[in-house]
Amino acid sequence: MTAALRVVVADDQALVRAGFRMILTADGIDVVAEATTGVEAVDAVHRHRPDVVLMDIRMPDMDGLAAARQILTGVGEAPRIIMLTTFDLDQYVYAALTAGASGFLLKDVTPEQLVAAVRLVRSGDALLAPTITRRLVQRFAQRDTDPPAIHRDLSALTPRELEVLGLLAQGLSNAELAGRLHLSEATVKTHVARILAKLGLRDRVQAVVVAYRTGLVTP
Repeated sequence: MTAALRVVVADDQALVRAGFRMILTADGIDVVAEATTGVEAVDAVHRHRPDVVLMDIRMPDMDGLAAARQILTGVGEAPRIIMLTTFDLDQYVYAALTAGASGFLLKDVTPEQLVAAVRLVRSGDALLAPTITRRLVQRFAQRDTDPPAIHRDLSALTPRELEVLGLLAQGLSNAELAGRLHLSEATVKTHVARILAKLGLRDRVQAVVVAYRTGLVTP
């Protein structure tokens, strides 16, 4: 038996927190804490060491973006962070992705999508809401004000790895990549892992950002 996946839900709306808790708990996912502010979210992560944090972008005292940055730059292994937003092109989401968040979801997500997102982001195996994330990255990818950390030299990648990165940036899952390239999923996972390692990236979301910023993929 593997340990239950541990989640912190941070949102200033009680109904959102209660709804997410009910959905996740029903699927065997352990909601170890709730938070109503960014400050509470940071404290909950320090106390409970969750695997995943569902983090609202707009919260009092400290917004979700500031809280995510503080969590991801802390000591020890950081949890995966999924940012929650009401709008599919929220101005803060791109900054959250470049800060290290693993993806984002709209608050009107279905129960099935919520559970799948939490499980997938924990494994690092798939990009969340790929079509929405792709539109958002396309919109903000050329901003000169973005942090320099997202610039990467792709020369270390092999031709096959560049091909994988380009398709990954289009939102393809490992299974879809395997089918497109006529490879096994295990081989695709190896390629993705090598891409992330060579470019010094945390996960697939940051790989998408790099693909757009370097011009490998264009809007």
